[in-house]
Amino acid sequence: MNGTKYRLAALLAALLLGCAPAHAQQVAPDPSADGKPDDNYKPVTDASKANEDDIAKESENPIGNLTILPLENYTNFGVGPHDGTQNILEFEPVVPVHLNANWNLINRAIIPVVWNPDLSPAPSVPQAFAPTDYSAFFSPRNPVHGWTWGVGPIVQLPTATSPTVGSSVWGIGPTAVVVHTSEHIVAGVLSNQVWSLGGVDSGPGGKRYAQFLVEPFVNYNFGHGWFVSSAPIITDDEDHAGRKQTVPVGVVGGRIIKLGGKLPVKLSFGGYYNVVTPQYGARWQLPSVVAVIF
Repeated sequence: MNGTKYRLAALLAALLLGCAPAHAQQVAPDPSADGKPDDNYKPVTDASKANEDDIAKESENPIGNLTILPLENYTNFGVGPHDGTQNILEFEPVVPVHLNANWNLINRAIIPVVWNPDLSPAPSVPQAFAPTDYSAFFSPRNPVHGWTWGVGPIVQLPTATSPTVGSSVWGIGPTAVVVHTSEHIVAGVLSNQVWSLGGVDSGPGGKRYAQFLVEPFVNYNFGHGWFVSSAPIITDDEDHAGRKQTVPVGVVGGRIIKLGGKLPVKLSFGGYYNVVTPQYGARWQLPSVVAVIF
């Protein structure tokens, strides 16, 4: 129970931090100011007309204004009792919808396919679809001095084709994100908490779960589309037996290129080491991304 309280407090803190810039929108403008954010940041809404640097920064914002269709691959080493290699391929579309002049609805999904090593004596399958996560962020359309935020629901859909890779029970919870964009740096934190709608601890039926996630991220953009970033996905599986947390540290590098001089594509590759991991959890991870941006 205490762990749940701490996780909800962290999620609420992210929401309050994100809401703080909203008050600035209601303040009367300073006649001595030029009306522009301190760092002159302007959201990119048309990738075909923007340069690689601006596209990179906008794509690093989880609630940015661009449609992004990425394939993200995660190769995990040291998984299971035999230190096997697991591969997870995720399709993670991001589709913004402009509700009006002031608000966006950012739709994000994670659709994973898992290839597992031998996990015997535990039951396992070599390949399966895992549960799908869908998040909807209501977010101000115009940042204030580089700050923006989003808040909304997250839903876990029971798309798992095997109980060894996820529950067959629906889940729901809150999610929030706060982001700051400056000349070279895009940084912030995303967090969510998902609870299953029913389920059981063991036996027939879908498994009960309660999962917390926090993802601090920082990206540095060098110019000409080149960037380096760190975005460790820290998780806490409340219903997992034994150690429940995963805490990675690592770095990713990449570049935005334009195919044919027009179509932006994001390429990245990196590595993370899990300093904390559940029993039989991965020790190392190699993430790679190929994303088409519109």
